Amino acid sequence: MTAHLPSAAKVLNPIAVGILSLAVISSPVSAGERVVIASTGGAYDRALKEAWFAPFTKATGIEVVTVVATNSEMRSKAAAMAKTGNVTWDLYLDGEIQAASKTHREATENLTEFCRQFADRKDLGAEACSAGGVLLQSTATLMAYRTDLPGEAVPATWADMWDTKKFPGERAFPNFDDPWRVMAAALLADGVTRDKLFPLDVERALAKLDQIRPAVSLWWKTGDQSVQGFRNGEYALGQIWLTRAKAMRNEGLPIAWSYKASFLVGDRIALLKNAPNRENALRLMAFWLNSPKAQAEACEILSCTPPSRDAIALMSNEARQTMPQGEEVRDYVIVPDAEWINENAAMMLQRWNEWIR
Repeated sequence: MTAHLPSAAKVLNPIAVGILSLAVISSPVSAGERVVIASTGGAYDRALKEAWFAPFTKATGIEVVTVVATNSEMRSKAAAMAKTGNVTWDLYLDGEIQAASKTHREATENLTEFCRQFADRKDLGAEACSAGGVLLQSTATLMAYRTDLPGEAVPATWADMWDTKKFPGERAFPNFDDPWRVMAAALLADGVTRDKLFPLDVERALAKLDQIRPAVSLWWKTGDQSVQGFRNGEYALGQIWLTRAKAMRNEGLPIAWSYKASFLVGDRIALLKNAPNRENALRLMAFWLNSPKAQAEACEILSCTPPSRDAIALMSNEARQTMPQGEEVRDYVIVPDAEWINENAAMMLQRWNEWIR
C-alpha cells in the first residue's frame, strides 16, 4: 500500500545506482567509511549483524554502526533530524504500515529511482523496494505463550488471551506509538470478525482492555524488553513479535505461538533525508536485496519471511514451517488496513495515552 512519492531529495540516476550495486562486492572502500543504522537491539540486531552487517563490512570495508532505540524514539528522532537538518543517522527501521504515512515521507528520501534497478528481479516481490524504503522482512505480531504451565489447555485465540480463568498467569502487551494492534486484538477477543475489524471501534476496544488490564504485568516498549520479560517469567501470555518469539525458541525457552491470533506486519529500511553517509547507506540496502544468502540466514534465526523467494529456498524446512504459511494467512492472519491506520494514527495514540495513564 506504499504510494509513489514525489522526490524530495537528490537521488542517484538509475545508471549510477546500478553501477553502485554491482560494485558493492568488488570495490572495497578506504578505512574509516561507515553507515549508521537505527534498530531495536537485542536478538533482532544480533541476527542482522551476523547475517547482513558483518558480510557487508567484509565485502566493502564500510563499518556498520548500530544505534538502539524504541520504535517511537526512532520515528520522533527521524522527524526531528529532518526538521532541524542535524542528521546523524543514515538509515532506520520503520514498520511497513508507517512507511506509507505522510510523517514517514517528510523525514525520508524517496527511493523510487534507487528501486528501478530491482524492477526486473523475478525473485523479488513488487513491493520489495518502494519509495518508502527497502523491505527488510515480513513477519507477524501474535500471541505467544509459555509451554511449561500446568494444565492441558493450549491458548489459540485472542479470546483465550482474555480468559484468565482457563489460562491463568500474567499478560504482556506493547505500549508504544502504534496501539492499533492491541486495540485490534481486544476487538477480536470481544467477538468482532476479521472482515468487520476495520475501521477499528476504538472505544469498544478500550472497554475490552479494561477487563484484562489487572492481569497485565508488562507493557513493553521494545522487542528486547518483551524477550527479557518472558525470560524472567514476568508473563505467561503476551502479544509480541514472531521474530522475538522464534529467537527465544532458538535459546531453548519454553515458548509457542498461535497464528489464529496474529497480524501480518513487516519492517522497511528507510533512508533519512540528507543522510551523512548516503552512498554507503544505498550500498547497504542494495547488498541486502542482492544477497539471498544474507536474507536466508537472518530469517532462519528470526522466522521471518525475506523479500527474495530465492532466500526462502535457502532456508531450512523447519524455519519455513514456522513462517506464516499460505493457508494460515488465508484463514487466520489479519492483514491490517494500513490506509485507515495511518489516517487515524493521531486519534488512536491520543485515546491510547489517555487510557494507559
